Amino acid sequence: MRGAKSAKLVAGAIVVALAATACGGGNDGGSNDAGKGAVDANGIFSIEVGEPEKLLQPADTMESNGSIVLSGLFSQLVDYDADGKLTMVNAESVESKDSKTWTVKLKPGWTFHDGTKVTAESYVKAWNWAANINNNQGNASWFSDIKGFEKLHPEKEGAKPTADKLDGLKVVDENTFTIELTSAIPYFAYKLGYEVFSPLPESFYANPKAAGEKPIGNGPYKFDSWEHKKQIKIVRYDGYKGDNKAKNGGVIFKNYTTLETAYEDLKSGNVDVLRQIAPKDLPVYRQDLGDRAVDQAYSAIQTLAIAFYADQWKAKPVNPKVIQGLSKAIDRDTITKTVLNGTREPATGWVAKGVMGFQDNGGSDVTKFDPAAAKKLIAEGGGVPGNAISIQFNSDGGHKEWVEAVCGSITKATGVKCVGDAKPDFQADLQARKSKQVKSIYRSGWVLDYPVNANFIRDLFKTGAAGNQGDFTNKELDAKIDKADTAASLEESVKAYQAIEKELVNYMPSIPLWYYKVNAGYSENVSGVQYAQDGDPILETVEVKKK
Repeated sequence: MRGAKSAKLVAGAIVVALAATACGGGNDGGSNDAGKGAVDANGIFSIEVGEPEKLLQPADTMESNGSIVLSGLFSQLVDYDADGKLTMVNAESVESKDSKTWTVKLKPGWTFHDGTKVTAESYVKAWNWAANINNNQGNASWFSDIKGFEKLHPEKEGAKPTADKLDGLKVVDENTFTIELTSAIPYFAYKLGYEVFSPLPESFYANPKAAGEKPIGNGPYKFDSWEHKKQIKIVRYDGYKGDNKAKNGGVIFKNYTTLETAYEDLKSGNVDVLRQIAPKDLPVYRQDLGDRAVDQAYSAIQTLAIAFYADQWKAKPVNPKVIQGLSKAIDRDTITKTVLNGTREPATGWVAKGVMGFQDNGGSDVTKFDPAAAKKLIAEGGGVPGNAISIQFNSDGGHKEWVEAVCGSITKATGVKCVGDAKPDFQADLQARKSKQVKSIYRSGWVLDYPVNANFIRDLFKTGAAGNQGDFTNKELDAKIDKADTAASLEESVKAYQAIEKELVNYMPSIPLWYYKVNAGYSENVSGVQYAQDGDPILETVEVKKK
């Protein structure tokens, strides 16, 4: 949620998806240390990021470098508090009597950054545009629950849309619209916190590409400038009507090609907030930064995803036992304690901690290190094709050390050759995934878009889901997901997804590695730094000290 925010594909130790409300930072998260310097209400602070993969269009951004920018520029209908409870933002209410037809009422008086009104039509028209296959939006599948999606986004390759509007969206009045789903989904309101559901101003449609370069949103900040591969600047929007008004004058998102460089800049005061610390600096950052060091859990998981389309795996159906064996060949305990310096927790399933439906040991014992069992399973499954694998990763995300450690563990336990396949940055990594050029396996990180376990199963493993970049497909699993989605209540849906997670060991769409933590820090120039459940710093709470 963005991650994503699905969005929410994770560049490194941290990412984005739609924000949950604050969890604490390295100190109390407040401004008690502001006494060290008076606060400059118009002060600008900087954050370490990489270059966004694509234009800044809400329905086409599914990675952390773009999502963190969009989180400042756009506000959503809903959000969540630290306990996962739904809260209203641009919506006054989101209600349904049957979980199939939903009525959304907006808070009146909201405006876009160009001064035009945010209305029901602003949402309905934006969603219709995003769902239309002609507009090639990467997150279009998020609208597939809405009646009429198949007319705008036909499954058959090369087919043209037969409609330009979703049948399930109706404008009732300026501040009210309804959403009719193809079937009841008890947790649908939670999904509306993801950035793909952002409204768009009328000016967007005149030139969507230009709008992606200079986005106009409805959030606490407005766009200022974008110097590609250098920085993006957003500034406070004083006409913002939400409760989360910015306590600073704006944000500069500074591009870095290595986390090590960003950390050195943090120590010298040349960047104010980091989202992650490189493995090399993990042993020393707490000592270096003192109470400005951040160490907290958040709802994200690191996995190894299989590129099922790759030549290695597509010659014959992959026996899940082979993937089970690779999983059991990884010594997660040792790697997280040594290479990752205790900053990760070995995963026992596919759903991240902190979301509804998380369960201990969701993956049975498939994540338990057992070299003998690993070797046996791989043999029973017919062996790894070519007896060799590679793990693709982005070099700018602090992954090289642990990828090498995972490969070493697999090779030592099973004899399967394993090497890292480094891409220079997250952009290149994502492009290789989306153009289906991954040779074997890729490292994948996923952070919550909404705090329900469905987000870590349906949105990653259902056939055709936006997050399913490895082309995993299984009709039996799809049917179980559809059944869980149509449960009579939210509680029953969560339980059904818990049962599905227990069964994923029989399919092995990916290999769970470990749960993420925010290991980050901030400079002496700022206070009030807090990190949300999605792991990103909350932009609006940061206070800048006068120099």
